[in-house]
Amino acid sequence: MKFGIMFANTGPFVDGPPAAALAQAAEAAGFDSLWTVEHVVVPRGYASPYPYDESGKMPGGREDFDIPDPLIWLSYVAAATKSIKLATGILIVPQRNPLVTAKAVATLDKLSGGRAILGVGVGWLEEEFNALGVPFAGRGRRLDDYLRAFRALWTEDCPSHDGEFVSFSDCYSRPQPVQGSVPIVVGGHSDRAARRAGELGDGFFPALGDMGKLKHLLGVMRESAEAAGRDPEAIEITANGGPPEHVARMAELGVSRVIFPPMPPDELGKFGEDVISRFS
Repeated sequence: MKFGIMFANTGPFVDGPPAAALAQAAEAAGFDSLWTVEHVVVPRGYASPYPYDESGKMPGGREDFDIPDPLIWLSYVAAATKSIKLATGILIVPQRNPLVTAKAVATLDKLSGGRAILGVGVGWLEEEFNALGVPFAGRGRRLDDYLRAFRALWTEDCPSHDGEFVSFSDCYSRPQPVQGSVPIVVGGHSDRAARRAGELGDGFFPALGDMGKLKHLLGVMRESAEAAGRDPEAIEITANGGPPEHVARMAELGVSRVIFPPMPPDELGKFGEDVISRFS
């Protein structure tokens, strides 16, 4: 079982020295990955329901708080670490220019020695899309198109792509990832996200702790992968962590990575000794 830290670029870790200290302590404790979150802007008084809390609001109910750009934050901590994976959990890809984003992610992967993981999602904050001038409707189809464009840019020598939302012909995009490509982890807790992971993802990240719902989504993902002629067992599953007995049950479902919220750096070592070592 692998262990990751979610919301790594939030709270006390938005500034450089604390971010580096968190990353180094997590790496030393045996965590395999750091996962960042993203919002370019949070419009004041937003009405869109936040899907991961019954209140419909982001944690703490606040709107005005620091969320560093995930790719820049990960690049900073990459320079302070050696082996820990650098993941977005998630990047709101439909809001972004796909060619610029593919270049940025490949650059992170190149500079970090092949440690990038691209977690992607469709986004939920319609007011943010409006502020960015990007249509909220159709964002799922836009994401699918962009992911196919990413793969072409990362794996082909001089790719072309003709999709619904992005088209280009005979374009070099350098650098290309050290890994040959960058693993794409599809985030979300809907059936469509599960199908997308089966069709297009290298991983699936349903941010859920409920076993029944998780089991259902994993079934949808696996059926989708088989229908697309892909091996469902090759799709890595990441889910929310919990007590050791919860982690053990996750493993039984086929989950290979569990994530935990950030902890003070001086507590990470103890977590590694008490929990991570039990599943290594």
